[in-house]
Amino acid sequence: MANHPRAALITGATSGIGRELANCFAQDHYNLVIVARNQRELEQTASELRHQYGVQVLPIAKDLFRPDAPFEIYDELRDRGIRIDALVNNAGQGQYGQFTTTDINRELDIIQLNIGAYVTFTKLFLQDMVARNDGMILQVSSIGGELPGPLQAVYHGTKAFVTSFTEAIREEVKDHNIKITALLPGVTDTDFFRKADMERSKLVAEGASKADPAKVARDGYKALLAGKDKVISGFMNKVQVAVSNVVPDSMVAANLHKMGEPVNGDESAHQEYASRR
Repeated sequence: MANHPRAALITGATSGIGRELANCFAQDHYNLVIVARNQRELEQTASELRHQYGVQVLPIAKDLFRPDAPFEIYDELRDRGIRIDALVNNAGQGQYGQFTTTDINRELDIIQLNIGAYVTFTKLFLQDMVARNDGMILQVSSIGGELPGPLQAVYHGTKAFVTSFTEAIREEVKDHNIKITALLPGVTDTDFFRKADMERSKLVAEGASKADPAKVARDGYKALLAGKDKVISGFMNKVQVAVSNVVPDSMVAANLHKMGEPVNGDESAHQEYASRR
């Protein structure tokens, strides 16, 4: 195989787990293609990564709520002659609230981001990886995909899709030199909860335990390099998923519903988070 600079594409790379995964790849001398919506934040992140690790970083500002966006990114990289050795599907959002009261248009956007973009990026880059018999894909899912999630019904549903989808395609390409891993974090100290208007939920309110995104990223990166099918980051998250596998789903759902309620019981916390950011 020709010796070429390795490159990783990471979505949602300007903050949280995605930003920490960028660090992991850059430390191993991968050049980076980082994708997010905010051009200024992308440029800032790219500058920091170049300065700290001495790697090349290409920032691409795209709105992954748009179904065409992954195709446009793939075409741009092909036209530039940039080969992606590692794909990291990380960008994702949720929405907090009773399903009957939340905004369906925002939920359709979330489905496009959390599922549509993952599927499209995976399809395009996995075809190339199979053709050359080499590559890695890390799908950032969630322990939410293992559990019913009242007040986050659509988010948990999208993550169940991601984990199942990842396991299926992993089996399909098992005879190729390709590593495909699902990373399942629990509640992590990122911007996700502000964007989902979840900050008043008991799950994430002040004093609630949140994982360090740097540790979550390292867990995912190490599992990917080791060729593991999936990794649940954090001991208590492993326990929670294990327990949920033996307890009836209705009981798990009732417990998570209670844990997810607003701290002060204020129903206004269930209202739609209308702002796009």
